[in-house]
Amino acid sequence: MRNIRFVNLIQRLNTLNYKNSSAVLKQTNLLRVNTKAVVSHSNGQTRQYSSSSQGKFDFSRTSIIYTLFGASIAGGITIFMLNSDNRLASVKAHTQEKVEQSEPKLEEEIVSEPTEKQPENETSNKASEKSQESNSSLEQTKPISTEENNPPEEAVPTEGELRAAKLDEEKFLPEIPSHAQYLIVGGGTAAMAAFKAIRANDPTARILVVTEEDYKPYMRPPLSKDLWMTDDDELIKQLKFKQYNGNERSLFFLEDEFYVQPKYLNEQENGGVAILTGKRVEQIDVQNKTVKLNNNWEVAFDKCLIATGGRPRNLPVFEKSWEKIKNRVTLFRNIEDFKKLYSIAKEGKTIAIVGGGFLGSELACALGHVSKKFGGKVIQVFPESGILGKILPEYLSEWTTSKVRKEGVTVIPNASINKAQLNDEKVELGLQATKANGPHANWLMADHVVVAVGLEPNVELAEKSGFETDPKFGGYLVNAELQARNNIWVAGDAACFFDIKLGRRRVEHHDHAVVSGRLAGENMTGAAKPYWHQSMFWSDLGPKIGFEAIGLIDSSLQTVGLFAKAEEVDTPKAQVQESNESLRSEIKDTQLPEGGQTSELKAPKSMDEYGKGVILYLKNETIVGVLTWNVFKRIAIARQLIQSQEKVTNFAEMAKLFRINATGLEGDSSN
Repeated sequence: MRNIRFVNLIQRLNTLNYKNSSAVLKQTNLLRVNTKAVVSHSNGQTRQYSSSSQGKFDFSRTSIIYTLFGASIAGGITIFMLNSDNRLASVKAHTQEKVEQSEPKLEEEIVSEPTEKQPENETSNKASEKSQESNSSLEQTKPISTEENNPPEEAVPTEGELRAAKLDEEKFLPEIPSHAQYLIVGGGTAAMAAFKAIRANDPTARILVVTEEDYKPYMRPPLSKDLWMTDDDELIKQLKFKQYNGNERSLFFLEDEFYVQPKYLNEQENGGVAILTGKRVEQIDVQNKTVKLNNNWEVAFDKCLIATGGRPRNLPVFEKSWEKIKNRVTLFRNIEDFKKLYSIAKEGKTIAIVGGGFLGSELACALGHVSKKFGGKVIQVFPESGILGKILPEYLSEWTTSKVRKEGVTVIPNASINKAQLNDEKVELGLQATKANGPHANWLMADHVVVAVGLEPNVELAEKSGFETDPKFGGYLVNAELQARNNIWVAGDAACFFDIKLGRRRVEHHDHAVVSGRLAGENMTGAAKPYWHQSMFWSDLGPKIGFEAIGLIDSSLQTVGLFAKAEEVDTPKAQVQESNESLRSEIKDTQLPEGGQTSELKAPKSMDEYGKGVILYLKNETIVGVLTWNVFKRIAIARQLIQSQEKVTNFAEMAKLFRINATGLEGDSSN
């Protein structure tokens, strides 16, 4: 076919007039061979000489042959390209015709090929027309194949093919979405409460949670309580625990089926929650509403919540120590810390706990329980005179210390750690007395050390992203609606908020994370509610000692204690058996009682009479904090007492409110 087009072109060009051919070739800039002219200037006149012997403006026959040969090649290429376009259009039209055809016989309904495209110049147009005539005659004589006569029916894709097509489509979806309607930085309790509140108020919300941990949101309190009291290793491996009533419960707030994969988040018609694990937000661009992850990926957002929580504090003596010593030190905070410490305890090792606060005391009792089963030794060291000495009155702190010792824990009060070194593969800790009645020994040997000396708010984003932090309490400064900047909220341990009764505060407890996270989520959907909630907190030192508290709980304040002898029902274990809830902040508050029986308040005759009671924390004779000792479901009463701001003089009435058949009163006029 190409040879026919080329011969036709040569024949046409040979019939053209000689001079007209030269003019056409000059116009198309195809004249290149043996046409070099010599130009000279003489007396201001320009003369042109040709190499041809036939005249000044004529060309030799050889020149024309070469010229026509070059033009033939160029014309053939042009025609070939035009004809290719025509054939492509023809194929498309023919295919479309086959789809629309309903009769089996195709020969009777063949439609002529589409009209040729108009060439850009006249010469190409004429050549194309002649070539097309030849091409059409050849194509029409070509027999139509059987496949064209009988096109196959459209095959219905199988389930496997559909699945394969979906997998192919998924390959193009990024693992991390580039945009999130709601973005939550941090994957703890506050984050969980926030995304549940957002979904409740905006059912089609698409929420992306970014967390550094490799786990979806889970409960932290059981890491130092319930998991250690579970005697079934198989349950523990599954990160499940048994409550005191025997019911099994998962450490995770929600099942995996609740969440969607991050790459599919924006494909969900009804929205959803996606957890991006193992990633850290490095910076927040407030103005452009984007965040940068530690893998340099950027995610845009409409609204953002910072719920980064806190990081465990360390002691300088361990921060500056050798790497071998650091490997034997745990800053207890997450699931991996629990797994590591539990495996060490099962080996019957000696574990030293540094710290006498909530976490240190809970872990001491928990490890004491495990040591009875696997052996080993538990030592608790702290600078205060007794366990929980910063929040409990001195007499109650001493009573609690004696109870913890009965759990098999070696308690060393009034001591701090000033040295750390390795001695025969053990950690040797230097003890320094903080008071005159400090420890008798100067050194302490342990296989492993747990540092439990409090939390620091995680505010690493503040400096890079331009957020303001509180110089006294730490944490991100937020307004009453928990908002730090436009479209940016903060909740949980990292938020420094203004309490309408107690001033600016920062709280590090489970209940605060739940309530502040819930409120932040509601405000992100437009609620604009102020944070007025007085958060409570609780702690259990084994199955027999537990307390709940609200407000300012500080042993340096003036305190008044109302106590009674405890009964079997006055324990954390009995409370869980009744309510089926180990996270007591989730229990609904009770209302003020109508009445109760009281007796004359007298000083306790023995330490057994500290079994249950209420401690009131006073400032200028006004209640600013309440701690209920083995007395449960009375936080609503305590909250109302704090909010009333009334001065208290009749403590018998206080015992009546808390339904305590009080046998004794303890007072402390400190400060």
